Formats: sequence, C-alpha cells, structure tokens
Amino acid sequence: QVQLVESGGGSVQPGGSLRLSCSASGSSFRLYFMAWYRQAPGKEREVVASITLDGSTGYADAVKGRFTISRDNAKNMVYLQMNSLKPEDTAVYYCNRAANVFWSWGQGTQVTVSS
Repeated sequence: QVQLVESGGGSVQPGGSLRLSCSASGSSFRLYFMAWYRQAPGKEREVVASITLDGSTGYADAVKGRFTISRDNAKNMVYLQMNSLKPEDTAVYYCNRAANVFWSWGQGTQVTVSS
C-alpha cells in the first residue's frame, strides 16, 4: 500500500503562487497515473490535474492555464505548481491515483486564497 504525504500549502493573496508536493512511499508509484484533487468546504472532492506515466497531463477547466502538474518518478514525487490563484481555489488539496480505485488518502494540504 502506498502512503501519500502532501505539503506546500499556505495562505496567499489572489494572484499569488504556491507549489504543492506529494511524496509517495513504495516502488509501485511509478506504475500509476497520478492526480491532484481538491475539496472545498461543503463541496465534493474534485480532480484538478492528472499526469500519465510518460508525463502527459490533463487539467480541469477551472485551472487550465494556471496550474501545472509534474512528476519525478526517481524521487516518488508529484508536484502541482499553482499560479494566478483565485479565492475559489481555496480548498484542501490531495494527491492520489488518477483512477476510480484509490490508495488511502493522505492528510492533504490546505490552500487559502484571500485578500
């Protein structure tokens, strides 16, 4: 079972940037498509961005052009560079498999965008 640890969140003003990191234990990480998800208060968890084994990426319309997902298989890491942040990006962000079957969820990392 892969264990996931997210970090890098914080409080920023609109227009600011953050880089989230996700550390995954276990050698099987590199065999799976990965994704970043977020959950805002009172809302369901939603996928934000995904990345394949060879680095092809996909994004939700709400973040396209502002967020960039990447991965480093040698380090078992997935990243999310978030630019031009908006108040509606406020949420807890999680990483996990880009699939309908998930590893255990990590604790997530809180992102708050507010002036």
